[in-house]
Amino acid sequence: MLKANADVRRMLIVSNRLPFTISEEGGGLTLKESGGGLVSGLSSYLDSLKTSSGKSKYIWVGWPGTTVESDEAKEQLKSIASADFSAHPVFLSEEDMENFYLGFCNKTIWPLFHYFPSYARYNNEYWEQYKKVNEIFCEALMEIIKPDDVIWVHDYHLMLLPRMLRDKMPDVPIGFFLHIPFPSYEMFRLLPRKWGTAILEGLLGADLVGFHTHDYTQYFMRSVLRILGFDHNMGQIVAHDRVIKADTFPMGIDFSRFHNAALSPEVLQEASELRYAVQIGSRVRDEGVELFPHPTPSPYTEGVKVVLSIDRLDYAKGVINRLEGYEAFLEDNPDWHERVVLSLLITPSRIGVEDYQRTKQQLEEVVGRINGRFGNMKWTPVLYQYKSLPFEQLVALYVVSDVALITPLRDGMNLIAKEYIASRPDKTGVLVLSEMAGAAKELGEAILINPNSKEEIAEGLREALEMPVEEQKRRNGTMQNRLRRYDVVPWAEDFIQQLKNVKETQARFDTKRLSSSVREQMRADYERARRRLIFLDYDGTLIKFVKDPQQAYPPTEVTDLLGRLASDRKNEVVIISGRDKETLQRWFGDLRIGLVAEHGVWIMPQGEGWRMIKPISNDWKPRILPILETFTDRLPGSFVEEKEFSYAWHYRAADPEQGPLRAKELLDHLVDFTANIDVQVLQGSKVIEVKSAGVNKGTAGMFWLSKDEGSKTEDSKHQVSTFVLAIGDDWTDEHLFMVLPESAYSLRVGITQSYARFNLRQQGEVISLLDELSRHSSAFSHESSSMGVSL
Repeated sequence: MLKANADVRRMLIVSNRLPFTISEEGGGLTLKESGGGLVSGLSSYLDSLKTSSGKSKYIWVGWPGTTVESDEAKEQLKSIASADFSAHPVFLSEEDMENFYLGFCNKTIWPLFHYFPSYARYNNEYWEQYKKVNEIFCEALMEIIKPDDVIWVHDYHLMLLPRMLRDKMPDVPIGFFLHIPFPSYEMFRLLPRKWGTAILEGLLGADLVGFHTHDYTQYFMRSVLRILGFDHNMGQIVAHDRVIKADTFPMGIDFSRFHNAALSPEVLQEASELRYAVQIGSRVRDEGVELFPHPTPSPYTEGVKVVLSIDRLDYAKGVINRLEGYEAFLEDNPDWHERVVLSLLITPSRIGVEDYQRTKQQLEEVVGRINGRFGNMKWTPVLYQYKSLPFEQLVALYVVSDVALITPLRDGMNLIAKEYIASRPDKTGVLVLSEMAGAAKELGEAILINPNSKEEIAEGLREALEMPVEEQKRRNGTMQNRLRRYDVVPWAEDFIQQLKNVKETQARFDTKRLSSSVREQMRADYERARRRLIFLDYDGTLIKFVKDPQQAYPPTEVTDLLGRLASDRKNEVVIISGRDKETLQRWFGDLRIGLVAEHGVWIMPQGEGWRMIKPISNDWKPRILPILETFTDRLPGSFVEEKEFSYAWHYRAADPEQGPLRAKELLDHLVDFTANIDVQVLQGSKVIEVKSAGVNKGTAGMFWLSKDEGSKTEDSKHQVSTFVLAIGDDWTDEHLFMVLPESAYSLRVGITQSYARFNLRQQGEVISLLDELSRHSSAFSHESSSMGVSL
């Protein structure tokens, strides 16, 4: 299994940054564990990957956070990182990081994926550097990777890496998780098409692609459909001959760590001091209200209420909107003046990006305006700090805050909201949360607001400050139970288990894949058979699908190949297709082969004329055509193809999303309408066909198979019978596969369930296989003739 147990050799965690910071002390390097959502989130899970002896079963691969120049320093860092953090550093130059991290990552992907397109820069130098750094990561991984390793790549910095690794290690399990939002197709398509295509192809190099919310998963699959043309079925995408899964995994936190820390003496002491500092100078102190007692503080004492706002410096966090909402609250609620403070903690972030510095300047101007407008000598409405806090002080802030105001304009998950709820052991406190945060999908008991509306923020604040304690406990109890059950360890184990499931699904299809040993056996059976019967579908089997079916005429490569097969007198080649007989006659009439048209209605054995297998009627056609024409009018790009005993409604050239919806609607309508009509409704690849019932490809196949009855003979070496090969690509070919003898070689093109014995991954393998058989046949026939053997 791929879970944290003895079956896993190692897991490679790959992210932009390693989980430590570097400092130089006494001429040497010192590594200290760093914070951050990904590091803190994964630490508990990674601890579970250690063996009973304490030996790590993972390696964290990433950039160490600084440029290391000398080879000696690099080797020293590798040694310390491996010993102390089970890490493997990827070395990048300052120039690499300038255009990669500060450039493409934070000036292109970050603003675009967070719905700030006006902030996005489309600089080709940034893109080229992004590709280069992903290649550097790939090379670093290839230095340490082993065949049994499991690779888990994290976040938007490395979206090209899965495909690069897949090209070098085709069978290694690769998972990818995006920790920021994946944008809607309308936003994603703003990327230059070449870049967007490469990013999607990069992600599809993984076996499993994970997102925080169902919306992000759907947006990803929609972009894959509209840009790459790969549809999905229940999150499974078949692309490049592989099954890939896209799924939703809302990231949890280390619930127990925050919950238990909130009860620790160190945090309680810190919380008491913080509460006292807030109360100092307030009106309630002069009125003699008892302050926060130590060491068992209750967050809901009378007096000044604390509203906590904590975020990284980022325009996507909506801090300015939040401040304006707080300002609107103070305007509308003068009775709350001197009774509430907003504790605004901003963590420095991306100092080198000008958009962030502009955001910092704007929010400081708003803080100054609010304090100047409403504050006085006894009361400061906004307590602003621009700094990072250690863990104990952070939890203490959660403990003393009566309300947490978390209102990002767009956020992948937002673990702060979850941390606040986990840090309330007495279940008091109120969370006011943006509905644009990924966490809003799990924390529905919070007060959800639109962060773009300062009126909603103001109303949410008032509701939070006035919420009865019992209601607070009811809501928080429900959310705490949910966060406790699905914390970071189940989140990670769930992802790895799903990665295992995807690999098992791939393995099931691989067991039916035409292996080299089966291929050799097929060739041997083919060579010694006295008669060979070869059934071949056309569209999607002998040629690739095209948007206009009339343009799908056979290339010279295909007609030459069919000609070589047919020239062997032991072979009987049959094209068995849904196309009309006139088209098949025009394309293949000069070859020595049999033809089947309209899925079995018409047959033409080699050297004979067209005839029907059995009498059928087409008097139903005038009743069906108006329905098909109506749906054609409703779906641009679709059209009706008329055949003698069938209609085909094609929608391959239609909108890739609207087409399948209209097709399902048409299919349901036709099934109901034809319930009492002797017709059959078939759904193929981007086509719906309505045909006379009673005949299919299986019926047509039996015509040729019946010639083989009683034909088995026996010589001194082995029993000889007809060699049967059938290849098709959609479910209409299943009728043929079902009537074939057990010894037949039936092959379904594509990765899907089938009655066929074997699968070919793509259409090109059909041509390769037939070409191989035709050449072996020629060589064998020549050798046999030279030996005087009569064929």
